[in-house]
Amino acid sequence: MTDETKKTAGTEDASHSRRSFLRQAAAGGAAVAASAIGAPYINAQSGPIRWRLQTYSGAPLGAHVIKPQIEAFNKAANGEMVIDLYYADQLVPTAELFRALQNGTIDAVQSDDATMASPVDISVFGGYFPFSTRYSLDLPVLFQQYGLNEIWAEAYGEVKGVEWLSAGAWDPLHIFTKEPIRSLADMKGKRVFGVPTAGKFLSRYGLIPVTVPWDDVEVALQTGELDGVAWCGFTEAYEVGWADICKYALSNNVTGAWCGSYFVNSESWSKVPEHLKQLYFSTIDQSHYYRQVWYWGGEAKLRVEGKKMELTTIPQEEWNQVVKDAEGFWDEIAATSPRCAKVVEIFKQYTAVMEKAGVPYRY
Repeated sequence: MTDETKKTAGTEDASHSRRSFLRQAAAGGAAVAASAIGAPYINAQSGPIRWRLQTYSGAPLGAHVIKPQIEAFNKAANGEMVIDLYYADQLVPTAELFRALQNGTIDAVQSDDATMASPVDISVFGGYFPFSTRYSLDLPVLFQQYGLNEIWAEAYGEVKGVEWLSAGAWDPLHIFTKEPIRSLADMKGKRVFGVPTAGKFLSRYGLIPVTVPWDDVEVALQTGELDGVAWCGFTEAYEVGWADICKYALSNNVTGAWCGSYFVNSESWSKVPEHLKQLYFSTIDQSHYYRQVWYWGGEAKLRVEGKKMELTTIPQEEWNQVVKDAEGFWDEIAATSPRCAKVVEIFKQYTAVMEKAGVPYRY
């Protein structure tokens, strides 16, 4: 709701509104009456519910990961509710998204937990948690069938002012650079833009995580402030223009899917009627599905047919050490809280099931 709406909302009681309408109808005749027929239902006292939603992504990526959902919701809400979409850092810096959501500066957020600095113990699993998934379908299965939905709801239930709604999978994590990486030693000293947890893990091999606003990444790559990105997969790298600058793509991926969620301000959510809440959930599910298809198809096609980046590979015997190191990293995170230990145990159980299942779940 804008400041102007706040000033005007609720200033007339129902009887005054009816008298005003009758005077307008008398003055304007049938034209005024006709304009009211077939119009979407809007509460006469308050007008439509209006939200401001900010996403972690810039506009080129947002055109796929959030804009279709918001457009679908606004159309289906039929004038009862309108969501205004803002991209990365447009209203508040990405690292301040949680605080802004909690105090009501914005009404809703799409982001991973770690990037938006959520003050919950399980935020470390948002974004890219090393080797927690192999494929994008792993993530929704972990949430829906292995208990992560309940754990996330419990964690955010302990924080006032914010509601966690739903998590979904994005793309796998690859490293794209201006100079090639063909061994772990080649990572040393390379400054990359990336998400917090994966950056912390990869820093043990000499990679240097650098934080800049999303819209500044391309310029930072051009000027040499960044040597690459460890933020996404092939689909994004091509879509947002980073593949035009990064000439090399490391085929070894650190995890199979980015974990991102939808959050809302508790007070804003409480004012939404049930049928619009259901509509919002439905369009979230639609968005999850859209990303699954867009990313999955793009990753394969661009690795095979993409011409902008040369594929490099760290030999398997050397990469096995990275996989082994991730096991120790999991245990380190598990030791930080009982709830984190529970999440790590779920990852271990799920991985064991997938490996025993074999093809097509694991090879």
